[in-house]
Amino acid sequence: MAEIINMPRLSDTMEEGTVAAWLKKVGDKIEEGDILAEIETDKATMEFESFHEGTLLHIGVHEGETTKVDQLLAIIGEEGEDISGLLNGSQEEATQDATEDKSEETASNNEEAASEEQAIPEGVTVVTMPRLSDTMEEGTVATWLKKVGDVVEEGDILAEIETDKATMEFESFQSGTLLYIGLEEGDSAKVDALLAIIGPEGTDVSGIAKNFKVACSDTKTDDKPKEAPKKDAPKQEAKQDNKPATTAQVETSNTSTGRIFVSPLAKKMAEEKGITLSLVKGSGENGRIVKRDIENFTPAAAAQSSAPVAKFVASGQEDFDEKPNSQMRKAIAKNLAKSKFSAPHYYLNVEFDMDNAMAFRAQYNSIPDVKISFNDMIVKACALALRQHPQVNSQWFDDKMRLNNHVHIGVAVAVEDGLLVPVVKFANEQSLPQIGAAVKDFAGRARNKKLSLDEMEGSTFTISNLGMFGIESFTSIINQPNSAILSVGAIVQKPVVKNGQVVPGNTMKLTLACDHRTVDGATGAQFLQTLKGYIENPVTMLV
Repeated sequence: MAEIINMPRLSDTMEEGTVAAWLKKVGDKIEEGDILAEIETDKATMEFESFHEGTLLHIGVHEGETTKVDQLLAIIGEEGEDISGLLNGSQEEATQDATEDKSEETASNNEEAASEEQAIPEGVTVVTMPRLSDTMEEGTVATWLKKVGDVVEEGDILAEIETDKATMEFESFQSGTLLYIGLEEGDSAKVDALLAIIGPEGTDVSGIAKNFKVACSDTKTDDKPKEAPKKDAPKQEAKQDNKPATTAQVETSNTSTGRIFVSPLAKKMAEEKGITLSLVKGSGENGRIVKRDIENFTPAAAAQSSAPVAKFVASGQEDFDEKPNSQMRKAIAKNLAKSKFSAPHYYLNVEFDMDNAMAFRAQYNSIPDVKISFNDMIVKACALALRQHPQVNSQWFDDKMRLNNHVHIGVAVAVEDGLLVPVVKFANEQSLPQIGAAVKDFAGRARNKKLSLDEMEGSTFTISNLGMFGIESFTSIINQPNSAILSVGAIVQKPVVKNGQVVPGNTMKLTLACDHRTVDGATGAQFLQTLKGYIENPVTMLV
């Protein structure tokens, strides 16, 4: 008997997921324990294991597409088994969701009409906007790599889809002709909205497109569907008038928006050679970076070709550029606004003497094959101080306060279009070199979107360090449900008073943001006093 596989909930806050890659295709034999697909959330890409045996009969969410938790992902059953009843049931549920605000009688009528109109001809596949992260609610078409009328082979890249975490290649799992495009480049639509239709050349899909636009009224599509010419009509070039960038303009557009299109092999080679992809000029289709571009890359030529060109603006003329908000930026804005306006923040500012810390680090790094940073020392010092002040290591929930006896420190890492917070777990139990190695590893993989969900969950305290950018002092917004976050500034050399004498010194400013629901002012101040002892006398961290 066929089994329906739904989109799994991979975290307690996950509402939707995106299929990053299918590792099986329709018709493949599935054994219990086989990896079916890689599911991407807004924090990580995770392997999804099958708990059933049989044949993969249907894929409901294609690579790059997003769908809500508990929605149809795939169907596994016996080879040749009829699953039309299961598929029709899923379509009826989608129709009911789209018409839930209408009366029961009207909804029933619409559902019956939709059932008749949405009959999909044999060989035709409706491609919908995939859910590529657990917080993704909508996606943006960054670039179409195919146009209406083009022949599409299984495995071809149809488009680049921008989510709240990354811009991802969207691969076709079908062969046929691209009959319809529902979103232009730069347009956004909610998950499960109509993205494209693929099928036999000349197939009339106007009814299918119209039906999906009615069911997904929030999707941004043109009123007139763009269809491939029918077989008995003269073949014409697909209309491109409304697109913001033609194929010839893709390279310039990509450069201006910061998007980089690269083959998986080229990306892996660049990582191994330490090459920054933004400096590489792609020679593949539509400016895509391919293997030969990495092999032939020379830093000197890249530096010359990447020199910025000033934009000319006439004197006295107002001018501006607009950049659509990325999905990651939208998610960050939502989470930070929730924290800022739900948690009563207050801030405690301190300045520490760093002379001993600088001498300690220099001596520690004189040990062969050992190198620690000031940030590693701060992580270790905070971990030890938090063990003495569990109130600062607490978390607020609506019905309780959790005082954590373990110390998991989140370390904020800036990525291309946002911020990720990998977690150094049991930081108080780790040595300085262990912390340094973990933070370095996390930072590298965070920038390449290689962190797992588990590596970014469970923090009890967070550290944000902008000292390397020369920022002397700043405040941060608490990473909920944590109760506090420490902002670390740069070490500054300046005159200080010691033993009644003005002498050269080195100081560092830190700001502790606290949630007043869990951390009183005196508690926060006592934590900073303990932290001061460790930072200004770092040898005590080794005792």
